[in-house]
Amino acid sequence: MSAPQPRLVAALDLGSTKVVGVIGEVTGDARTVGVKILGVGIERSTGVRRGVVRDIEETTRAIAKALKDAQLMAGLEVGTVYCGLAGEHVAGRSSHGVVSVTGNEIRTGDVARVNDVASNVTFGRDHELLHAIPQDYLIDQQAGITDPIGMTGSRLEAEVYLVTVLTSALANLRKCVERAGYRVGEFVLEPLAASLAVLSPDERDLGCALIELGGGSTNLSIFHAGKIRHTASLMFSGAHLTNDIVHGLQVTQQEAERIKERFGAVYEPMVGDDELFELPGAPGQMGRSAQRRVLAHIMHMRMQEIFELAADEISRAGFLQRLSGGVILTGGGALAPGMTELAREVFALPVRIGRPSEGIGGLADTVETPRLAVAAGLMLYGARQVVVSGGFGASSRRSPAVEKVFGPVKRWLQDFF
Repeated sequence: MSAPQPRLVAALDLGSTKVVGVIGEVTGDARTVGVKILGVGIERSTGVRRGVVRDIEETTRAIAKALKDAQLMAGLEVGTVYCGLAGEHVAGRSSHGVVSVTGNEIRTGDVARVNDVASNVTFGRDHELLHAIPQDYLIDQQAGITDPIGMTGSRLEAEVYLVTVLTSALANLRKCVERAGYRVGEFVLEPLAASLAVLSPDERDLGCALIELGGGSTNLSIFHAGKIRHTASLMFSGAHLTNDIVHGLQVTQQEAERIKERFGAVYEPMVGDDELFELPGAPGQMGRSAQRRVLAHIMHMRMQEIFELAADEISRAGFLQRLSGGVILTGGGALAPGMTELAREVFALPVRIGRPSEGIGGLADTVETPRLAVAAGLMLYGARQVVVSGGFGASSRRSPAVEKVFGPVKRWLQDFF
């Protein structure tokens, strides 16, 4: 008797500075789903900027290389990947739906109808629906119901959070993945994916803000009472901080990145006045030194601006006084020294660095960093979808009939967030 085939899942994080491919095996069941990391591939890339493909050839090359390296490490091949998505072209809003209950009690079909009514919104020709996430239900105007199935009532209402995306941006990302030889199982909003990897149930319930500090974008998502309530992409990112160093210290882009990683700090008070570091000199000239506190001042000012923009967005959404769970920082930028100190000063809330841990095994140490929170979250999201679909793995290709059945499940029934 042959051994059962492993249930595989693969994830692809398309960032502005790198592409990350991860392959793993699904573990556990629907209640305790997890993933065993088998392979990770990371390839530098400049093909994507703020979630939009700028160079199809470069993006395709980086995807192929990252997934090839991950497959080599895992010793397995995959055909389908879960792909992250973020950027200014992504928008979120709440929508309300109401239906009459047909029988004596509320059934799955009634929940499906009310979710569909709430999701039946015109987005325009250039946008399409990415996620429709149920938040709250009301039965005969009684609020605060999370699962109405089996309850008695005549009127069912739903509040659903709709995430939309620019159709052309989605199509170009899909084209790059397919040209690299793979199929997109599903696109997932990056902050939502990261939340699966780094947020605890208590933080979701109490209310928290997850800030992903990426090289090309800064993404904010707000959770309260266990649900996603708001998402936004902020104006500035790590690339702006690097540009500030280029102009402030008169160095090249590459040198600025190296200086930022080796000597940088984003909280000026933690750096002494007597700390110096060497700057590269121009060809034929001797090197020069600079005060580390000057570098810290440059980084402090930009990061303070980014955090203040995030605080303004949280305030506009009406959650500034409702985040008892604090602020969780993730993404590559979260690793800079002084990040938590500066964030605590700006937000006046508890702040921690989010690192993937729960539900991840195998080569877990390869993804347990804020830099790979999105990739780890995509793996967990994909693992849950594999369990829901009854064992379809990343090496499988679903038939149109199967997609017809599980498409609505992916869109609204599986309330992961």
